[in-house]
Amino acid sequence: MRIGTAYKAKILCSGVFVAGRDAAAVEAEDLAADDLAPVRWLRARVNPADRSVTASLCGLARRTARWRPGVGCALVLGADERPAAGSPSPPPLPLRDAPWPDGEAASAPSSGVDRRALARALDEAFAEPDPARLRRTRAVVVVHRGRLVAERYAPGFSADTPLAGWSLAKGVTTALVGIVVGQGRLSTADRDLLPEWRAPGDQRREISLDHLLRMTSGLACRDEPAGPFQDVSLMLLGTGDAAGFALKKPLEASPGERWRYASGNTNILCRVLRRALGETWSLTFPHEALFRPLGMRSAVLEADAAGDWVGSSFAYATRDWARLGLLFLEDGVWNGRRLLPEGWVAYCAAPTPPSGGRYGAHWWLRASERDDGRRLPPDAFYGRGHEGQLLAVLPSRDLVVVRLGVTRRDDAWDSEAFLAAVLGAVPPGGRGRKQPPGQRPRSAP
Repeated sequence: MRIGTAYKAKILCSGVFVAGRDAAAVEAEDLAADDLAPVRWLRARVNPADRSVTASLCGLARRTARWRPGVGCALVLGADERPAAGSPSPPPLPLRDAPWPDGEAASAPSSGVDRRALARALDEAFAEPDPARLRRTRAVVVVHRGRLVAERYAPGFSADTPLAGWSLAKGVTTALVGIVVGQGRLSTADRDLLPEWRAPGDQRREISLDHLLRMTSGLACRDEPAGPFQDVSLMLLGTGDAAGFALKKPLEASPGERWRYASGNTNILCRVLRRALGETWSLTFPHEALFRPLGMRSAVLEADAAGDWVGSSFAYATRDWARLGLLFLEDGVWNGRRLLPEGWVAYCAAPTPPSGGRYGAHWWLRASERDDGRRLPPDAFYGRGHEGQLLAVLPSRDLVVVRLGVTRRDDAWDSEAFLAAVLGAVPPGGRGRKQPPGQRPRSAP
């Protein structure tokens, strides 16, 4: 019950106060889909005065989420716990009347794109061929050769509606880590990362930044199976300190020995980032270091009550998600300015051996579990998130593709088939990787 009311309070709070949507629409469309139907029985009260949402079941298991400027919504989980106060909202970026991505105006057409074939691919993405397996696609954005060549939104949504990326937030986190590595404050080889792991005989001090980025820390963190009693639910909805929850986990394998996708690794990275930034740390860092340089006006990386970014799961953005993908397509360079250290993108896209070629450093190397590596370019890498979120970077085709939705059933959406259809509409050829696969950034060993 407590996890259910926390989920409803958090998602409704972010939907209303971050995404700017109508509360009734969020309840009907986000919080009653498929297996979430029981959540409709939980009562929720939206308080515009203090920008909070409280959910309960007949007054029991009451949970409240509250919005803070600049850092979105966080759960308030006890009489003595209050969400971090947030930070002054960064000054808004001026809206430039320039072609995307420098501004928000329409891009010039990209030569060679088959517009009809691309329209068919989008038609299929928004189609609902099986009423028992709804896709609920809400947004598709296609960028070819740096130009916005196609975008479409479901009714009630637009290019101005920030949407949840869920684990696409991990792409934000790895960009922030890369920026701090480029500043010389961290190295991928760094160990002895946290004071909580420094007790005599504690082998967790052998966990490196590389292990956390590649999900080979060996910690007993799990994202699967899903459910209210599983680690990821308890970490995100049962505590106000996601990093603190994860870093208490014991080792169940030697660091570097085993690969297991687990969001706890990402939230520990956010705590490591906070410590590395030291006195210069601020919750505005994602805006100052990443969002503002990219022109990501809509992006919000949410923080929890402990004041850490929940970099595993809680980020919202509009088509700005495509700007993040374009940064990685451009090898970390934006308008001639290097934001990510040289070689960082190649490092992120280099396979992690224990993953069997499925995963790099906080980026997937397979579009889905169905992807066997034969239909899509071998140099492609992906952000993949809960409910079917997708951020695909395909260097050899000079392509970035974003798909956002609320797909609760894994068998309702096929990312590989969708990307194959988009690829069929764009001409062959692209830039490829600018660094050899596996090359490490110069600022890291």
